[in-house]
Amino acid sequence: MDEIKRRFEQRYLEGNTPWDSGRPDGNLIEILESYDITGKRALEIGCGTGDNAIFLSKRGFDVTATEIVEMAMEAARAKASEAGARCCFMLENIVENSIDGAPFDFVFDRGCFHSFDTQVDREKFVQSVARHMVAGGYWLSLIGNADDKRQGPGPPRRTATEIVTVVEPLFEIVLLKAGYFDSDMKPPPKNWILLARCR
Repeated sequence: MDEIKRRFEQRYLEGNTPWDSGRPDGNLIEILESYDITGKRALEIGCGTGDNAIFLSKRGFDVTATEIVEMAMEAARAKASEAGARCCFMLENIVENSIDGAPFDFVFDRGCFHSFDTQVDREKFVQSVARHMVAGGYWLSLIGNADDKRQGPGPPRRTATEIVTVVEPLFEIVLLKAGYFDSDMKPPPKNWILLARCR
């Protein structure tokens, strides 16, 4: 996890953050409009500069948003203040620590799952997500897709098998489909859109 933190800190220092589009992710918007996701408490893991957390707050969720990069967290707090959105931002590592406000009804991560390179680390991440959720709560994860054959930079790429192997024991998979990240990259990177219900 320390290596992941160092990697992202360097990206923010360089301004090399193509995932930071300045708008809520279209996949998140579509899922919330398409599925009956109820409840009030939402957790965003790896909130970046806060656009999705602000969107969730304006949708009526009580939002807790975690981040491991202080520079991104400071930007998220400033954006939320300017937007008049009430979000609780926390500089926390969900794998190593318990997050105040749990259990959550809805969890969202955009690119956190795929940051873990080994099955063991992905299992730890999934276990951490599950222990922060109510039974029957929904987790939406946007994950780099191994079918993306682009050359050059892009998100880490995972196979459907790598996802299902670690997710299915603790979650019922409601949706796993190929799509695209809501990104300013041309063309946008392919992703997996995972919607899962906590067992």
